[in-house]
Amino acid sequence: MSYLDNILFAIILAAGVGYFVSNVKKLIRNINLGMPVNRTDNPSARWKNMALIALGQSKMIKRPIAGVLHIIVYVGFVIINIELLEIIIDGLFGTHRIFASLGSLYDFLIGSFEILALLVLVSVIIFWIRRNVIKLKRVFNPDLKGFPKNDANYILYFEMVLMSLFLLMNASDYHLQNVPGGFSHFIKAGSFPVSQFIEPLFNGMSNEMVLLLSELFWWLHIVGILIFLNYLYFSKHLHILLAFPNTYYANLKPLGQFDNLESVTKEVKLMMDPNVDPFAAPADASAEAHSKFGASDVQDLNWVQLMNAYTCTECGRCTSACPANLTGKKLSPRKIMMDTRDRLEEVGKNIDANKGVFVPDNKTLLNDYITPEELWACTSCNACVEECPVNISPLSIIMDMRRYLVMEQSAAPMPLNAMMTNVENNGAPWQYNQQDRLNWKNEN
Repeated sequence: MSYLDNILFAIILAAGVGYFVSNVKKLIRNINLGMPVNRTDNPSARWKNMALIALGQSKMIKRPIAGVLHIIVYVGFVIINIELLEIIIDGLFGTHRIFASLGSLYDFLIGSFEILALLVLVSVIIFWIRRNVIKLKRVFNPDLKGFPKNDANYILYFEMVLMSLFLLMNASDYHLQNVPGGFSHFIKAGSFPVSQFIEPLFNGMSNEMVLLLSELFWWLHIVGILIFLNYLYFSKHLHILLAFPNTYYANLKPLGQFDNLESVTKEVKLMMDPNVDPFAAPADASAEAHSKFGASDVQDLNWVQLMNAYTCTECGRCTSACPANLTGKKLSPRKIMMDTRDRLEEVGKNIDANKGVFVPDNKTLLNDYITPEELWACTSCNACVEECPVNISPLSIIMDMRRYLVMEQSAAPMPLNAMMTNVENNGAPWQYNQQDRLNWKNEN
């Protein structure tokens, strides 16, 4: 590579990494729009969760075919990209296989990368067949349409192209390494168990043409990786990065245990305190105005719930296990997470457009994105939480929005309102006077 190529590479690298960093900052800003919640307890259990679920993919293998294929793609793609370090150094300084001095270790690494690249390529093709030929039901639900539906295919095409370019780059390199008498600066280095079978494609071509193709494959591979890196922010594949913090900060309480609303606890304590003046203005009027029971928009959810939304892989396991969805109800836990992310993105763009300040847009997550019909269809069985491969909890968002409907708008369904009235009047969900509860024993 010439000095001009090195400069061009440095500019492209800086632009790609810079744009990625700016999007990461925006992502962190959006997640921090959520309410505070403390998830620092029991760090040993949290590290264990992250190791087993995010790194070890333990929940993925509950569905063996997809699980094993995903592990191959995940592990292969990550390990193969270790070679990025060498590519970056070669690109910046005009060297060629700078780590070739590692000798047999280098040969082993390159050989391993090639085998993994082939496995990733095969796995991705199988994923494509499952999605586009077999057409698995969970990836063709009505809740997955437009860009989210096509996004998975875009990712599969990206990975096919990147793995193919990697192997073609190595095959052309291997061909030039074996030119009689040596060619240019192509030293013999690396082991090529896969690309040696691709190398015959270059037989009959001039060395100059193979060199040109080799450089083209190299440039397309590194530029493709930078494009893929920056595509992550707009894609469901953001979980590649967020699965680790998402599993670490997941709720460690038993699935059926709900949290108490701090705002409700505060109200009850005030009601029971004989020294509190019920007509006094709140000490902090602004904080009191912001406080509400439950959630109607993304700013009312906590930051972990917002991170959940960005982490969602849109795999559909939650929806395919949801009993409400299976019986034809409108609820889809996957859609709950996608809607939350879409609304959060809308709020973030609003803040960007108004110089760091959110300007009310007369829209909310509730009603404009998620309807009460969806929320009340939920049975709160936790099937969606149990199924999620990265410990996302759609149920927590559903319950917070239900709380808002009940406690802020008195908008519970009629049967639920009747039950709550009975509890208030009779101390039980049934419409019987307390004095009549034991009448059943006098029958017959």
